[in-house]
Amino acid sequence: MQIQYLHWNAAHGWRGADALREPPQLVLYFGSREQLVDGQRYGELRGLYPDSHIVGCSTGGQIHGDDICDDEVVAVALRFARTQVRLVQELIESRDASRACGARLARQVMAADLAGLFVLSDGLAVNGGELLAGITEVLGPDLPVTGGLAGDGTRFEQTIVGADAEPSPNRVAAIAFYGASFRFAHGCAGGWDVFGPRRKVTKAEGSVVVELDGEPPLDLYTRYLGEEEAEAMPGSGLAFPLRIHDEAEPNRQIVRSVFAVDRNARTLTFAADIPEGCTAQLMRANFDSLAAGAGEAGRQARNALAEGVAGDKLAILVSCTGRRRVMGQRTQDELDAVAAELGEDVVRIGFYSYGEIASPAASGRCELHNQTMTVTVIAEAAA
Repeated sequence: MQIQYLHWNAAHGWRGADALREPPQLVLYFGSREQLVDGQRYGELRGLYPDSHIVGCSTGGQIHGDDICDDEVVAVALRFARTQVRLVQELIESRDASRACGARLARQVMAADLAGLFVLSDGLAVNGGELLAGITEVLGPDLPVTGGLAGDGTRFEQTIVGADAEPSPNRVAAIAFYGASFRFAHGCAGGWDVFGPRRKVTKAEGSVVVELDGEPPLDLYTRYLGEEEAEAMPGSGLAFPLRIHDEAEPNRQIVRSVFAVDRNARTLTFAADIPEGCTAQLMRANFDSLAAGAGEAGRQARNALAEGVAGDKLAILVSCTGRRRVMGQRTQDELDAVAAELGEDVVRIGFYSYGEIASPAASGRCELHNQTMTVTVIAEAAA
């Protein structure tokens, strides 16, 4: 596998490394909604790579190497020697249609030699948990599936995804990789601290929590955040996610962030379903623990990468917009921690998202996470 790194800003346009010896099969790009929404960046990439699949999304910040940026679009062009690549996409009509959307995507990519799937989805119009449920129902639980939900900073106004077309809302794209030579390794970890009492989700309707311990969840958040911060939700709520624990599945502990607020009903909408009757506990940041969690994600991915890899290696980092908001200037710490685990021989690119897709080591079950660092390493085996 060969990798060409490119980046764009308003001052100099596109710049990158020397051209690949052969045309790439795949180009991945990430940028802010403002930089991508008019379609010009896609058009320019299409001019550079007329025969490649080109896929990307809006973000809460772009990752390239050791840096985080908001004023650049970052991209990589990938040339595989023995791996086949297919790009499929679907429009999602509503959050309630998420499972059906995932199943349609999965049916398009089914094949005996399917080796991995990387998903980029609209970050607001989808129920991420249901989307993945639809994918795994068709492809089974053992296929590696990673990716993330597009972001829009802390505004939660609109997210966009482009798949061989100008980026637009309500779109889900999946990149399928085929062949015995393809290598797909991943890791994920959080690092948040829990605080306060455990609370029971006494009433929930899908991804909408109606009651925690019998009271409206917005009332609980208002007590902990204060009136001013509560008025700034959902953005301010990123600093206080919920850890969800279901006694029926003791190895499954997931983190959920607030995505929308109904101030009249005093309810909160999260990125995916929260089961009624489960236990929820508020979480808060510990900077050292968050950085250590990111390092653990990098360690898992590196350890999972098989020996005998030939050519370049690419790590796609998908971290949560909430982690960046909370860590501030110390966000760099989590990138440094990942880099230390992956080593200098791995090219790193990624974005800050509204949800991260990966399988945690404890459960092995692919699902949507919030407030998590995920690392996907792709490469090819030696001939």
